[in-house]
Amino acid sequence: MSKISVNGKPQELETPISITELIKLNNVLQPSMVTIQLNGQFVNRDEYDRTQVADGDELDFLYFMGGGADGYLLTVIS
Repeated sequence: MSKISVNGKPQELETPISITELIKLNNVLQPSMVTIQLNGQFVNRDEYDRTQVADGDELDFLYFMGGGADGYLLTVIS
């Protein structure tokens, strides 16, 4: 079992697992709209299938939405 963090919450799972599989495992709503940060770096959407999550990785599932004071609002999916 590998230990990772998703949006600051610990998870244990079998690796290797792709980001696409992790999105499905976490039942993310509107997966086509989610942006992923892996260990502080944004991952291109076309790399989700090929990018493997490893033990100790930290991921954030993010939605960018129009609006807010500067025109954009960042929402972390919990």
